[in-house]
Amino acid sequence: MALMFPRLARNFAKNGYYPTDEATLERTLSALAPSDGPMCILDPCAGEGVAIAEAAHALGPEQTSAYAVEFDQERANHARLLVDHCIHGDLMDTMITRQAFGLLWLNPPYGDLARDANGNLGYEGKGRGRLEKLFYQRTLPLLQYGGILVFILPAYVLDQELVGWLTRHFADLSVFQAVDKQFKQVVIFGRRVRQREQAGDDVKSSRARLLQIGLGELEADELPPEWVLLPYVVPTSQAEPEHFYRISMEPEQFADEVRRLKGLWPAFETHLGATQQTLRAPARALSQWHLALALAAGAISGVVQSPSGRTLAVKGDTFKQKSSAVEYRERDDGSLAETRILTDKFVPVIRAWDLTPDSATLGQVLTIH
Repeated sequence: MALMFPRLARNFAKNGYYPTDEATLERTLSALAPSDGPMCILDPCAGEGVAIAEAAHALGPEQTSAYAVEFDQERANHARLLVDHCIHGDLMDTMITRQAFGLLWLNPPYGDLARDANGNLGYEGKGRGRLEKLFYQRTLPLLQYGGILVFILPAYVLDQELVGWLTRHFADLSVFQAVDKQFKQVVIFGRRVRQREQAGDDVKSSRARLLQIGLGELEADELPPEWVLLPYVVPTSQAEPEHFYRISMEPEQFADEVRRLKGLWPAFETHLGATQQTLRAPARALSQWHLALALAAGAISGVVQSPSGRTLAVKGDTFKQKSSAVEYRERDDGSLAETRILTDKFVPVIRAWDLTPDSATLGQVLTIH
């Protein structure tokens, strides 16, 4: 099977970026088979998007939706040209629907985790803190039961903790060496199952083999040029992911969204058109309660003119005032109990700037209670 998209990176290391070499990618894809219905597949560390785009092509682009997440902006821009949906951002800062994907293509960054200011590694585990483990924990819930995992990582990362996770979460585990030996990578295939569905003997056998490979006591076979075993069938997805977006935005991304949405200006008439309508007189005279509400809402403001010609620029407001009262009560022993009651009272006030020509108060600010 020839790859559809030309490689641009050629398996180089740059800022922790280790793209899958072409031979390994081609042989890995030969182990996958499509189901009869629509499929959703995910690469949470997509790089330039070539691997997940090739997977979509191999499974059938007409029935496969490819999703990608990439931290680097330049690579994310390239991935958007190849996949259906791409997030530029940190995977840990995304909202993605759980159990929405039939294939998880996981080739995470390699390396030890750094501790934060509080001394935390940022992942739930007791073994050695590694980026590969962090990304595994973050992305495992995104894979549906029955979904296929393709996990590409250095063989020496397979310690007792990670192997325990894999054998609890996946059945039909198989492991092979990558074709390119530069980074000592292995490719792990598995089908996600519930732990109660696991067979005890199979788990023990897989655990022992993976631990031996991780310790360097056993060397995995190289990926075969042609896959002769039973294929890993990517299951049909129940629905498109409901959530697939980044939680926070960089200033540049925010500016792009503002330019794309154009703020509220396209709906200016919808939101602000009411101010252009002709005002109608109320059906009856306003009570003090109506007046207070109108003042509090700022509805009483602007320039008004009386029939006599007096002109005022008015602005309404409401402030809170406390009224006090004292109650006396005789106790059973004959003494008096004094109770002070404070009640909030909202008082409407109108400030008016007198604009009436030749008025004695021209230019003065008047208060109307």
